[in-house]
Amino acid sequence: MTPTPIRVIVVDDQPLVRMGNALVLDSADDIDVVGEASSGEDAVEQAARLRPDVVLMDVRMPGIGGIEATRMITTANPETKVMVFTTFDIDEYAFGGLAAGASAFILKSTTPEVLTAAVRTVAAGDAVVEPRITKQLIDHHTQRNTADVDDPQPPPLDRLTPREYDIFLAIATGLANPEISAQLHLSPATVKTHINRIFAKLHLRDRVHAVILAYELKVL
Repeated sequence: MTPTPIRVIVVDDQPLVRMGNALVLDSADDIDVVGEASSGEDAVEQAARLRPDVVLMDVRMPGIGGIEATRMITTANPETKVMVFTTFDIDEYAFGGLAAGASAFILKSTTPEVLTAAVRTVAAGDAVVEPRITKQLIDHHTQRNTADVDDPQPPPLDRLTPREYDIFLAIATGLANPEISAQLHLSPATVKTHINRIFAKLHLRDRVHAVILAYELKVL
């Protein structure tokens, strides 16, 4: 049986950029671009109507903008994953996407192969952040939390079993599931089960938040 294609909406106020990304993604056998939007408002309307698996979201657009559109889409339908598409490594607007529910941060300078792979990863339920953005994202987040004395303390890692702790550290150092599976001699299904339990125990949305927590707790 042929797998169901990943349904994607491409959002960008620049027609050539939007059309180019749509062509790149639609050329993949397992990805189907079901809509294109030129504004945040249009993206929210299409996401509600088409129920895509993934939305590739530009950050800076007229109207409500990409971050607010991300918040509205992920709130209305948590099953839809949003990938924030940003121009710069250090982009305050892109950082806001983390709180808005984005599952990925991808630079517009990325290659078509990386973009296509990121869509597949996000659709499978994982998070993607390009290495050049990761450090800035962590620094921004931890500095903000340090300045805010009212922030709650992060959850303690003693909630985890020894095996879960090992996997948490592996996630924090950037290992993907297959690499964790090979390193710890566990089946892929077992790794995924452990990760789901870790995220539930530590109240984490995704791998990005796991990395941030690891930095906050100084385990890296």
